[in-house]
Amino acid sequence: MNIYVGNLPYSFGDPELKQMFEEFGEVSSASVVKDKFTGRSRGFGFVEMSDNDAGNRAIENSNGRNFGGRNLVVNEARPKEDRPRQERGPRH
Repeated sequence: MNIYVGNLPYSFGDPELKQMFEEFGEVSSASVVKDKFTGRSRGFGFVEMSDNDAGNRAIENSNGRNFGGRNLVVNEARPKEDRPRQERGPRH
């Protein structure tokens, strides 16, 4: 199960994200999304859990949880093609 984790503290890296979700089960991978120019965290990431039951427990117990002064947004990640397309204005 692929899990979206938003509103992360900007100081979080991959190891901290993985550790946070290991209490619910085996974490296959954890990655914090970084800005491609600055290398700094963008405040969200993805966790892959091999067991769907563990993933559902992680979502139920982590969504809305206060961590580092921020309320986490945790839900099942949607595939890229399912996300609404963002309209962008003209480029100058």
